[in-house]
Amino acid sequence: MRRGPWIAALLVAALIVGATGFYAARNPERETLDDAARKGAPGQFVRLSDGVTHYEISGPDSGRVIVLVHGFSVPYYIWDSTAAALSAAGKRVLRYDQFGRGLSDRPNVDYIADLYDRQLGELLDSLHINGPVDVAGVSMGGWVTATFTGRHPKRVRSLILVDPVADTGSRSLGMAGWPLVGPYLFQTLAAPTMADNQASDFLHPERFPDWADRYRPQMRLRGFGHALLSTRRAESTLRMDSVYRAVAQTQIPVMLLWGTADKTVPFERNAIVRKALPAVEFHPIEDAAHLPILERAALTDSLFLSFLSRQAP
Repeated sequence: MRRGPWIAALLVAALIVGATGFYAARNPERETLDDAARKGAPGQFVRLSDGVTHYEISGPDSGRVIVLVHGFSVPYYIWDSTAAALSAAGKRVLRYDQFGRGLSDRPNVDYIADLYDRQLGELLDSLHINGPVDVAGVSMGGWVTATFTGRHPKRVRSLILVDPVADTGSRSLGMAGWPLVGPYLFQTLAAPTMADNQASDFLHPERFPDWADRYRPQMRLRGFGHALLSTRRAESTLRMDSVYRAVAQTQIPVMLLWGTADKTVPFERNAIVRKALPAVEFHPIEDAAHLPILERAALTDSLFLSFLSRQAP
C-alpha cells in the first residue's frame, strides 16, 4: 500500500486544524452587536438603510450644526474634547460611529465611499437637518467629509480637515490584499494588535493612558476586522487629490490643521491637500502628532471656533 497520499492527507488535515485553532485563539471577535450589547450605552441609535447608526447630538437646539466625523477605527469618542468645547460655545454638535466601528452596525458589504457618504446623508435626513452644516473630519474622516462636500455642496457650509488622508492611489496592502489569505492574516495578525497600536497617533501617548482600553470593546464585536480590511482595500486605490479638487470647485471654505509630528499621515503630505485646495486656510500644529484635537485641544478648539465664526450664517 502506498503511504504517500495518506501522509500528504494527514499533513493537510494537520495544517487545517492548526490554522483553525490559531484563528480561534487570535481572533478577538467573540460577541455579536445587538440590543444587549448596546444596552446602557451613551448617545442614541437610528436605523438607516445599511443598518443601525450610533450617534450623539449635543448643544442648544437653536445652535448652528457642525458634524464631527472620526477616522479609520477610533469611534466618535475621539471628538470628546472638541464636542464639549463647541457645545459650550453654542454649537449644535453631531457625531456618530461610522459603520463597522463603535456601536454602529457592521454590515457585510464593501466599505467604500458610497457607504460612508450614504450613512452621513441618511443620518442628517433622519434628524431633519436639511440646511447647510459645517463638517469636520479627522484622518479618514477627511475622506468621508471631503467626499460628502464634493457630492452634496448645497448641504455643506464649511469643511474642516484634521490630519486627513492624502493617498494618491499607491498604497500597497501586501498579503492582506490577497483573496482568502488576506482576511485570515488580517484577523489573526493585525486585528489583535489594533488597540495597542493606537499609541502611535500621539506624540505624548503617556498623557492618554486609558486610550487602548477604551478602544478594546469594539474589537470583540463581530465584523470589526472585515470593516477595517475592506476600508483599507478601498483606501489603497484612492486618489485623494481628485477628491479635494472636487471640493475646491465648490468654493466652500476649508480649514486644514496638521500635527507637525504626525507619522500616521506624515505632515509632509499637507502639500498634496494644499495643492488640490489652493484657497485652504492652513494651520500647522506644533507639539502634536496625528491627533492635535487631543494633544493641543485648547488651540485647535479656538481655531475651530474662529473659523466657524467667519463663515456666513
